[in-house]
Amino acid sequence: MANKKGICCAGNMLVDITYPIVTYPKQNELTHITEGIQNSPGGSVCNTITDLAKLDPSMHLMASGFAGHDAEGDFLMETLGKYPNIDLSIVKRTGRTSFTAVMSNNQTKERTFFVHAGANAYYGEDDIAWDKLDVDIFHIGYILLLPHLDEEDPEYGTRMARLLHRAQKQGLRTSIDVVSETGDRFRRLVTPALKYTDYCIINELETQQTTGITLRDDDGTLHPENMKAALEKLFALGVSTWAVIHCPEIGCGMDADGNYCEMKSLRLPKGYIQGTVGAGDAFCAGVLYAAETGRSMDEALKLGNCAAAASLSAVSASDGVKSAEEVLKLYDLYHQ
Repeated sequence: MANKKGICCAGNMLVDITYPIVTYPKQNELTHITEGIQNSPGGSVCNTITDLAKLDPSMHLMASGFAGHDAEGDFLMETLGKYPNIDLSIVKRTGRTSFTAVMSNNQTKERTFFVHAGANAYYGEDDIAWDKLDVDIFHIGYILLLPHLDEEDPEYGTRMARLLHRAQKQGLRTSIDVVSETGDRFRRLVTPALKYTDYCIINELETQQTTGITLRDDDGTLHPENMKAALEKLFALGVSTWAVIHCPEIGCGMDADGNYCEMKSLRLPKGYIQGTVGAGDAFCAGVLYAAETGRSMDEALKLGNCAAAASLSAVSASDGVKSAEEVLKLYDLYHQ
């Protein structure tokens, strides 16, 4: 079989079940779930691959992860199956589908998340059909949310690092995404993976915790003047090709030659933003698409910013994303 250019998105597959509630109750108290319970695909695989499928309906895409033998697993396969260019043949049907119960306060619009790891907890190197990966780029997310791959490995540091090394040995370019959390796990779990990462696309808080370089203070103040040093540190830790940092205000990137680029996020009009879930995945999809189609870092940041802005126009992660040509029109409308 001739090699098709394309991208594999691997890792977290889950269903977000959103429950609209009258208010968030105190311990031992009751609240009412109102009409409008919604299921939507979530996680790195579902969000990123859907965004890529919409950016370019002709690009060959493969998903790798676990969808359980349950209604939620059927829902994921059916939803992703609507895109003709997404190959679901190596998704494993096993265990219980991972899900997040999202309690969405009707009054304040604040959301609280209850995550069930489900089958995702066991996803690992042996669950990938390596001989069937007819793609260029292997993108996996999220480090810190795949318990089996976050386990220690005596040779590579973590099982995730071992997996990425295998992918590179197979001639694939590797890409990682990380989930945001507080705590000391970043350096222990992210750093080993960077040695085998070609494209690192993460946000400012994840970068700060990985590199130790302050990018945002506790009071929310951003430090764009430190972005270049943080990107240089990511390269020093092992990233080979592109290091990219995204945050609500700005996107920054550096290539292997040390060329630094930055681009302000689009200035979106009041009332434009309908939901923020999935904006980071959309940015990531834009950058990955640029990498796969041979575009420059400047173009990658532009496409990432525009894809993220498109995602923000809808409540769910991917409904607002359109073709690359369409989302790039947002740049002319709203760039600063």
